[in-house]
Amino acid sequence: MDNGEKYRILREKHKEFIYHGFDIADDGIFFHFSIDGYDFYPSWKTESGLLRHKTPFLENIVFNIGMAELVSYWKCACSPVVRVLCGSLTEEQCLWWKKLYFNGLGEFFYRNGIDADFDSFMQIIPDNSALPLCKCDKTVSGYLVPVGGGKDSVVTLELLRQYHDDTMCYIINKGGAAVACAKTAGFDDGRIVGPRRTIDRALIERNADGYLNGHTPFSAVVAFSAYLFAYIYGKKYIVLSNESSANETYVSGKQINHQYSKSTEFERDFREYVSRYLDDSIQYFSLLRPWSEWQIAKKFVTYPQYFPVFLSCNLGSKTDKWCADCAKCLYVYILLAAFLDDETLVKIFGKNMLDCEKYADMFDGLVLDGTDKPFECVGTKSEVRLSLYMAAGLRSGKELPLLLKRYMDTVPTKPDSLENYFDTDNFVPQHLIGLLK
Repeated sequence: MDNGEKYRILREKHKEFIYHGFDIADDGIFFHFSIDGYDFYPSWKTESGLLRHKTPFLENIVFNIGMAELVSYWKCACSPVVRVLCGSLTEEQCLWWKKLYFNGLGEFFYRNGIDADFDSFMQIIPDNSALPLCKCDKTVSGYLVPVGGGKDSVVTLELLRQYHDDTMCYIINKGGAAVACAKTAGFDDGRIVGPRRTIDRALIERNADGYLNGHTPFSAVVAFSAYLFAYIYGKKYIVLSNESSANETYVSGKQINHQYSKSTEFERDFREYVSRYLDDSIQYFSLLRPWSEWQIAKKFVTYPQYFPVFLSCNLGSKTDKWCADCAKCLYVYILLAAFLDDETLVKIFGKNMLDCEKYADMFDGLVLDGTDKPFECVGTKSEVRLSLYMAAGLRSGKELPLLLKRYMDTVPTKPDSLENYFDTDNFVPQHLIGLLK
């Protein structure tokens, strides 16, 4: 049975997905979702006492975190109805969440061969009996920076160096490269905050039983949960590290973006949602939005103290080292090869990834027009081609690694420079925009 047929059967079997509610304890948040026959209880553990003061505003934020979290569980059966029993949603809010789910699940639908359409894939039905809108009851100032351990959030932390004393790092599931990068930037444990997010094993068991699985818009979870921590710690700015390159489609001829919830479109939508249904005294924006990934890499290499600790590999996050065997590793390797020599790169990745024939298909997906990009957080093909051209120039007079040589033997002209690229479609506050020019 293909997944398209499985989608139809599961929707018929599990007609409703229910968001029952949430409990806020002194040391965590506990959600309750269900489909017919199965309950899910994901949890977000925090420091003891952090959530002791349960204001109506905090409860509204938590409700919205649950709305962002639920899609990870909904996708296993893709129930046609989502019934919300624990909070109020206007018709406009329901449409907002449907848009996020539909676009954020674009890769999930595509890779599973599911022909979903916006109108019928989901109906959200709220009970509208609780959680009236209310405003932030705190004075806020300073910066909260979500840190994932990769080069992008490192660049954000360094660009904000002059605001260091008024900045905190936000990390979900603190550990590994993310904490190492934050500490390298000079943040002690008291200024590294975040929850321990746990996925209910019941979802893992459903996947093992053959229920549907795939990519979800996790950065939306980051957005709403970072908003909660900004509120708790009184921070005004949530400073993301999403670049202009995150807007590019991954599938030739289709609007399917692995990074949808990192895109400018989602950033704009989230800011509008916050303004209408939460409080825009806490502002969410990406500092690096005006830049391409190539520009971020160029800036990153000026901070060699992070070379031993940063990590952008999803597979390697479990072992805290680069797997050096995936498209994300290859992509970062190529970007950095424009500025760093092979010896330095091999120290970071463990091998010369451009000298491995087995990565040829991934390489082509990153470089060639008309081919699908690998479904990883990778940038545009134009910046990859520019990086390869520069990497060849940096290695002039030396034998080029296999994939780089193959590319340079066919490249027609020098790619356009990205030196002065600046995406004006951004939400960077005026007092910070000068950091990028």
